Amino acid sequence: MEPLKSFPIHTIIADEGGDDMAKSYVRFEVPEELAKKVLEAVSLAKETGKVRVGTNETTKMVERGLAKLVVIAEDVDPEEIVMHLPILCEEKDIPYVYVPSKKELGNAAGIEVSAASVAIVEPGKAEALVKEIADAVASLKKG
Repeated sequence: MEPLKSFPIHTIIADEGGDDMAKSYVRFEVPEELAKKVLEAVSLAKETGKVRVGTNETTKMVERGLAKLVVIAEDVDPEEIVMHLPILCEEKDIPYVYVPSKKELGNAAGIEVSAASVAIVEPGKAEALVKEIADAVASLKKG
């Protein structure tokens, strides 16, 4: 009897499409320029206002209606971690936006590890930027 061959799990996943497939929770495409503004807003709000980092904290802020803007990373795996956030944000009428990288989102939020999502609770000096982002997202979702 021939022994079973073992394959690294990432090899199998990569053969099935891997990161090239669009995530099911991403409901609209965010231009690169807007994504940079979002990361800038998170960083500024972290310094001058109040942000909550991580999916559990973000979910709590949305449920309580305290989030002014929710930022979700597009490269979250497994996607079930954040897939409830867009639906919850729409129910609570809270603007949400995507950024390409959870690592960049973590850095903008002032932590050394990745962050799947961030909630801006008090924008501080980023208030005008958060409003601009929310308006841009509203027009992206319409068109």
